[in-house]
Amino acid sequence: MTKKRLPKIQPKIHLDVGCGFNKNPGFIGMDKRAVDGVDIVHDAEDLPWPLEDESCSVIAMSHLIEHIKPWLQIDVMDECWRVLEVGGVLAIATPYATSFGYSQDPTHCSTWNEATPTYFFPGEPLYEVYRPKPWAKERLWWDVKFNMEVVMRKIKEGGTDEQKEKE
Repeated sequence: MTKKRLPKIQPKIHLDVGCGFNKNPGFIGMDKRAVDGVDIVHDAEDLPWPLEDESCSVIAMSHLIEHIKPWLQIDVMDECWRVLEVGGVLAIATPYATSFGYSQDPTHCSTWNEATPTYFFPGEPLYEVYRPKPWAKERLWWDVKFNMEVVMRKIKEGGTDEQKEKE
């Protein structure tokens, strides 16, 4: 009896961008510092990242986006979009713009508040300002004294709003 070989399945990457010493378990860590836990030594602001298109299913970005230069914010978000598969998830945690946590760190250079993510959601008025790669909002939470979290899902460019909602 001949055994049929199954094709080798390449799982999509769970990427922790800016992981530092605190990489999420089961994730591939990317950071500009070569410290324990970092798998890919690469600065998130150096585009493109050394990853293939649509090679990731999840990207975690915990307390990194506030360190990205303001003029690179949209480019970095578009790079996340490039490496995520359609339907892939981007989770961002950051200090709220006016919080003590934001103002205490001298390396923070970009503030986010509850309106900032809407620049990336087609159908929102602020999306029309820059028209970056499109995302769907999954979750948006904030506390003005502490942090905010946003979970976004990659949607295809073009198509109808109904199609984008179903992806």
